[in-house]
Amino acid sequence: MAVDYAVIVVYLAGMLAMGWWGMRRAKSKSEFLVAGRRLGPWMYSGTMAAIVLGGASTIGGVGLGYQYGLSGAWMVFTIGLGLLALSVFFSARIARLKVYTVSEMLDLRYGGRAGLISGVVMWAYTLMLAVTSTIAYATIFDVLFDLDRTLSIILGGAIVVAYSTLGGMWSITLTDMVQFVVKTIGVLLLLLPIAVIKAGGFSEMKAQLPTEYFDPLGIGGETIFTYVLIYTFGMLIGQDIWQRVFTARSDRTARWGGTVAGTYCLVYAVAGAVIGTAAKVMYPNLPSADAAFATIVKDELPVGVRGLVLAAALAAVMSTSSGALIACATVANNDIWSRLRGAVTRGDGEERDEVKGNRIFILIMGIAVIAIAIALNNVVEALTVAYNLLVGGLLVPILGGLLWRRGTAAGALASVCVGGVAVIGLMATYGILANEPVYYGLLASLAVYVVVSLATKPTDAAVLVAWRERLAGRGAEAEPAPAPEPATT
Repeated sequence: MAVDYAVIVVYLAGMLAMGWWGMRRAKSKSEFLVAGRRLGPWMYSGTMAAIVLGGASTIGGVGLGYQYGLSGAWMVFTIGLGLLALSVFFSARIARLKVYTVSEMLDLRYGGRAGLISGVVMWAYTLMLAVTSTIAYATIFDVLFDLDRTLSIILGGAIVVAYSTLGGMWSITLTDMVQFVVKTIGVLLLLLPIAVIKAGGFSEMKAQLPTEYFDPLGIGGETIFTYVLIYTFGMLIGQDIWQRVFTARSDRTARWGGTVAGTYCLVYAVAGAVIGTAAKVMYPNLPSADAAFATIVKDELPVGVRGLVLAAALAAVMSTSSGALIACATVANNDIWSRLRGAVTRGDGEERDEVKGNRIFILIMGIAVIAIAIALNNVVEALTVAYNLLVGGLLVPILGGLLWRRGTAAGALASVCVGGVAVIGLMATYGILANEPVYYGLLASLAVYVVVSLATKPTDAAVLVAWRERLAGRGAEAEPAPAPEPATT
């Protein structure tokens, strides 16, 4: 394992070096939080693919393939569909807004009265997303170094917190590009063909496994529908995803670069399911489906290649973890803390001072994420809570703001509150992993949004004019409007 260890150590050292290099570039708030809005198509595609394809997409995607066969691709496939929909239909408009957070977009659209509550919901989502990614370090470092769970979480989390705090989005973008390359080589070019060959090829796989393993809908229609509802729509509205859209150099970059990344996700989804299916042939009686990835890597890959593939798994986890962490800190600082203290940012001098403030928030949120990850055991439940809150509370007011002129601030606030409370209450009633909370919570959010919007005064014409100007890319050179005073939030 000495060669494998060397590969991993070099990879981790490289991540820290990228953080140090990024620190030298992140001199302003824009550079620190959105990489100066200067990413071209190649870097944008790589970083977008890296953020959405995390540990759940890699380790979990292989596990679903082990359990259900080719239909196990659906979870990651719906993530790719969501990214494609975002890129084709919404990314250009989102990029032209020149904001930093989803809540700032809601303030622009509804007149500055929806940001704080939506910020709290988005903060809860990004926090839990960062926690679930951090927990995954325990699995990877256990395979690599046979480390204790707590120590594994601290080690992996500390590296991510370090490079994210140092260079912000520049560091994360650079590390994401490395992680994208490592994942492509490790999973698609090495693990996929080796797994199929070791399993005896597709003909042997078909001979050894039940026919339902090769049924594209074998995982079940209701499960596929739930994946679409949670992951496809979740891709449209998550702060971690939007913050990457904000890094695009132009709306064309956002549209076409995102389309490439979404297509890559579809290929990655199928690859994970095939690897899992091959693992089922080789190891039919594993105690857990999620152990399929680590088992096939540990037992079937040659020295050196094994280290690179494990580095790919580590890259998948780190990319999602760092993206969720900076999103969580950005929302906490810009949407919650600045509003509560009534802060107003003016001029480049104060913007430069904000880099320090955002670094502090990343550090604080990072420590909190590590602590929660150590205390929490059930990754699936934490991730389900995160996406249920996101979709149930924020999908309707965000898409409604983008698509329906008649939507109002009162309707948006009511939708966030009712949808969020309904999801939490229904999870307590039906169970966290049930499908009903997100179904009924989303319907309640939609109904309240429409009814309250129609029952209240339309959004002020001046607000809508300013909104349309920003959507068209005019008047976007200035930074977003100051956060409203707490009394109006």
